[in-house]
Amino acid sequence: MQKRTWASAFGNYRHPRVIAMLFLGFSAGLPLLLVFGTLSAWLARSGIDKSTIGFVSWVALLYGLKFTWSPLVDRLQIPILYKMFGQRRSWMLFAQCGVIAGLFLMSSSNPTNQLSLLVYAALLVAFSSATQDIAIDAWRIEAMPTESQGAMSGTYQMGYRLGMLLAGGGSFTLAHYYSWPAAYSAMALFMLIGIFTTLLIPEPDRNVSTETWQQEEKVVHFLENSAHLPNKLQSIYAWIIGAVICPFAEFFKRNGSFAIIILLFIGLFRISDISMGIMANPLYVDVGYSDLQIGLVTKTIGPIVTILGALFGGALVVRYGVVSILMLGAVLVVVTNLLFILVAMNPPSTTFLSMVIAADNLSAGIAGSAFIAYLSGLTNKAYTATQYALFSSLMLLPAKFIGGFSGAIVDASGYVSFFFYTAALGVPAILLIRVLANHEKRGAVSRES
Repeated sequence: MQKRTWASAFGNYRHPRVIAMLFLGFSAGLPLLLVFGTLSAWLARSGIDKSTIGFVSWVALLYGLKFTWSPLVDRLQIPILYKMFGQRRSWMLFAQCGVIAGLFLMSSSNPTNQLSLLVYAALLVAFSSATQDIAIDAWRIEAMPTESQGAMSGTYQMGYRLGMLLAGGGSFTLAHYYSWPAAYSAMALFMLIGIFTTLLIPEPDRNVSTETWQQEEKVVHFLENSAHLPNKLQSIYAWIIGAVICPFAEFFKRNGSFAIIILLFIGLFRISDISMGIMANPLYVDVGYSDLQIGLVTKTIGPIVTILGALFGGALVVRYGVVSILMLGAVLVVVTNLLFILVAMNPPSTTFLSMVIAADNLSAGIAGSAFIAYLSGLTNKAYTATQYALFSSLMLLPAKFIGGFSGAIVDASGYVSFFFYTAALGVPAILLIRVLANHEKRGAVSRES
C-alpha cells in the first residue's frame, strides 16, 4: 500500500459520505444509554428496587444478539420502502422509526405502575437500535472503498460518542429541569437527525463478485431440482441457505484455515480495555476521588479525547494502512492499562487523573478506528450486514464474559495486580496482529508474482 500524505489522509474527512457518517453515528449512539444506564437512573429515581433494575438491564443484550436477525437486513426487502429508498436506507428508516416510536412510548409510561409497558417499549428501542446499527454498518462499508474506511470509522465514532453524551448528560439535565418523560420525548425528536440524514444520503452500489452469485445460483438450482420437496419448502430452504449459511461459508472459503486466526483475533482484541473499564469507576471511588472529579474528567475530558483519537486514528489508517495502526492501537491499550497502576498507588489528583484518562481515551480512539476499518475490510458486499454483525458480536461477547470476573480479581489480589492482568490480556492480540501482518505480506507477494 502506497503511503499517503497527511493532507490526503485528513482530506478524506471532507467527503460528503464521510461527513454523513457523523450524523449516522449520532443516530446509532443515542439510543444505547436510553435503554441501559440512563434508564437505570430513571427507574432508581422512581423507587424501583435494584434487583428489578438489574433484570431490566438485560434489555441491552439485544445488541449482542443482532447477528441472529442480520440476514433479514441483508436480504429481506421491506415493501414500499425498498422501492423508494433501496435495501440499506429502507432498513435504516424502518429502524429509526422504531426507535422514535419506542422512545415516545417509554416517555408515556410510568415506571411505578406501568413498568411492564416501559420494559416492552425499551425492548422495541433496543431491537430497533440494534437493527439500525446493522443497516448503518452495511451502508458504511458499501458506500466507500476499503482505503477510506479509516475516515468513515473515525467520523462514525465521533458521532456515536456525541449521541451517547446527549443520551447521558443531556437526558439527566432535561430530567432535572423538567421530567424524565420530557427527557425521553426530547431524545425521540433528536432521532430525526438520523432520519433526515438517511433521506439525504444515496443508496450505495453493491459490487458483488460473479463467483459469489454463482455459488448461490448453484444452491438455488440444486433445491429447485429436488423433486421430493414441495415448492414452498424449496424456496424457504433456498432463502435460508443464501441468507444465513452462504455468508459464513463464503468467509471461510475466502480465507481458508486462516479464518480461525482472524476470528480468534476479533474475539481477543477488546478483552483488555473492556475488562479494565469495568473496574475503573470503583478504583476512582476507592482511591478517594469525588463524584465531581470523576464526572469532570471521565464525562468531559474522556469523550473529547476519544473523539480526537478516533479522527486521528482514521487518518493514520488512511496514511499507513490498517494493520500497522491496529498494532499501534493494541500496544497503546496495553501501555495505558499499566498507567492505572499509578492511579491506584497515588493520592487523588485531578491533573494526574486527567492525564491518564486522556492517554487511555486517545489510545481507545485510535484502536477503535483501526479495528472498525479492519472489520469492514473483512466483509463481502454480498453479505455485508450479516458478516459485520457476526464480527461485531464476536468482538463483544467474549470480552463481556471475561470482564465479568474483573471484580472477583480485584477482591482477591487488589488493583495493582488487576491492571497487570488486564495489560497481559492485550498481549495475545498484539501477537496475533503480527500473524495478520505476515499473512498480509505473503498475500501481497503472491499477488505481485
